[in-house]
Amino acid sequence: MFSPQGPTARELAVQALSSVERGYDLLAPKFDHTPFRTPDVVLDATARELAALGPFEAGLDLCCGTGAGLGVLRAAGARRVVGVDRSAGMLAVAAEADERGKANGADGPGAADGADRRGGAELVRADVRALPFRSAFDLAVSFGAFGHFLAGDRRALFAAAREALRPGGLLAFPVAAPPRVGSRGYWLTWGFDAAMRVRNALWRPPFVMYYRTFPLSVARAELAEAGFAVGTVPLPLPELGERPDGTPRCRLVLARRP
Repeated sequence: MFSPQGPTARELAVQALSSVERGYDLLAPKFDHTPFRTPDVVLDATARELAALGPFEAGLDLCCGTGAGLGVLRAAGARRVVGVDRSAGMLAVAAEADERGKANGADGPGAADGADRRGGAELVRADVRALPFRSAFDLAVSFGAFGHFLAGDRRALFAAAREALRPGGLLAFPVAAPPRVGSRGYWLTWGFDAAMRVRNALWRPPFVMYYRTFPLSVARAELAEAGFAVGTVPLPLPELGERPDGTPRCRLVLARRP
């Protein structure tokens, strides 16, 4: 499915009937061949904006998955790069990709030319709601992960991220504009979320993955509740284009630990 190297329909069904952690362990070897991986255009656009705000010395990727976002941290100047995820399978794929990058002298999408790779990335298996770090980073990022957390869990995640950042540290992540009501994208995401809610009502363990629970207004409110100072106007990512009304399709949320 998706590509010749991607998962089959049967493999996706098995994943969907597993827990989030087990599901991603199963999907990990083929994850980068699915649409679930954050597109390079999003990574590159984020990297350019953060590089202009940096340099940052130590960077943390929350729910790093197979490591697609690690190059964004390096592009922002981070010499220490750490990725955290609960899935051992995803971390194993990230470690392999990072080793290949070291051998080839390249960081992949979002990486700055000539980025310093000494030491490679540190990959930590941990629950991002209870991070094993205190005031250790000046930049944290996350890509495509917040749909795996219900509201209460996101609050714990943001509180943990705040503690992991140094005073003045920055948490950054892209948020896409919601699809226009009645559009194909609107009905696709609505239908997916409805199916997932039915699945979770009938089957255990739950698999939390929703697309319509985290608009920009909710993100800003939850960040403020966690003690972040949130910019009044999130940065537009012009590479992602505009909607018919002229507003950006995607913005970069920037939240600082005071």
